[in-house]
Amino acid sequence: MKQINLIALLLFCIGTTNTFAQKNKKMDIIAYYTGDDKLINEYEVNKLNQIIFSFCHLKDGKLSVDSPKDSTTIKYLVSLKASNPQLKIILSLGGWGGCEPCSAAFSTAEGRLTFAKSVKEVSDYFKVDGLDLDWEYPAIEGLPGHLFQAADKPNFTELIKILRSTLGKKYELSFAAGGFQKCLDESIDWKGVAPFVNRINIMSYDLVNGYSTVTGHHTPLYSTNPKEESTDRAVEFLLKQGIPAEKLVIGGAFYTRTWKNVANVNNGLYQSGEHIQGVPFKSYADTYTEANGWKYFWDDKAKAAYWYNEKEKTFATGDNLTSIKAKAEYAKSKKLGGIMFWELPLDSPRDGMVNTIYQVKIAK
Repeated sequence: MKQINLIALLLFCIGTTNTFAQKNKKMDIIAYYTGDDKLINEYEVNKLNQIIFSFCHLKDGKLSVDSPKDSTTIKYLVSLKASNPQLKIILSLGGWGGCEPCSAAFSTAEGRLTFAKSVKEVSDYFKVDGLDLDWEYPAIEGLPGHLFQAADKPNFTELIKILRSTLGKKYELSFAAGGFQKCLDESIDWKGVAPFVNRINIMSYDLVNGYSTVTGHHTPLYSTNPKEESTDRAVEFLLKQGIPAEKLVIGGAFYTRTWKNVANVNNGLYQSGEHIQGVPFKSYADTYTEANGWKYFWDDKAKAAYWYNEKEKTFATGDNLTSIKAKAEYAKSKKLGGIMFWELPLDSPRDGMVNTIYQVKIAK
């Protein structure tokens, strides 16, 4: 009888643990941020779990904060933690065009150790919670002219390892990964780095980018054909590599990519064109209006928004409230680590993209 009761108690505990695990499973909301110490006050920081200050750079192989203004911003962001206990402040290295010396600097064990020690020194000084590596990209071409080499792939793994051993277990360590197939296939040793990082921030945007002469969805949730890049395609690839779901964070784009000289065929989708400056989400309501000649379209298969201006022969693609809600629901249903986005200052301070993600997060 005692044995039966013991088994029953054990089963109850297992069930309870699973229930709590599901109830406590949180979907982190992660904001990349390039603003200053004043702009952040316009936004609802209480709805964020991480602010990733963007960007720091390499100077003589060490992590460097670029200016006194950036130092002031970082210190102010850290001060926000006092009234937002859920918040972590992360420093990001690099960015598009911001990691030119990375391949050379991280090519030796000495260089990697020098960098890791500098990260600890800077982090201790500012009292930040972690580092996000935004090297675009190890082993494959990023910004034209930047050094990349095959050795970057194993060197990146060794960099992650030395960072973890130098910084300790409590330190948040993540990296931004291109969400396109070439990066997924060639840039990172996924099994090698996964045990040492807290998160992989998948840049599931710019999948059709400024170098493209053909329009398309730049940040779709799903692929509409086998060759099309998408958020889901990247996630499924990484899950098959054995990456735990809770370490995967998908990306939202708080901006459009836009092309001109686009023929009025298929409402401009998958047509040739010339890439031009896009629009931040906070300007959508004033820009993409019928009065301005724009029509809004929704691709229900891709779960992606796009706009076409027949008069101006202009096409735009990007996340909106509908698509970002779908992404947040996807992240929640897949039990992913969360959703990140580029970037907070592009959002409306109230009732915008962050709020939409947050409402999905807290919904039962």
